[in-house]
Amino acid sequence: MGRIKSTLVKRTGHNLLKEENNFSEDFNVNKKLLGDTMPSKKVRNKIAGYISRLKVQAREGKVQ
Repeated sequence: MGRIKSTLVKRTGHNLLKEENNFSEDFNVNKKLLGDTMPSKKVRNKIAGYISRLKVQAREGKVQ
């Protein structure tokens, strides 16, 4: 079983994907794009990982 993402992470990730299209499937690239805009390093990493996961799912056609 996977880890459950909080509503904050999901909502922020979806909003960022709607606003900007600079994100990629690479976690490290997304982490640098988010930079200092997030309140903490832990939240930034969770959102960057979630965005990476969504981009991979979009490429594979698994997004709803």
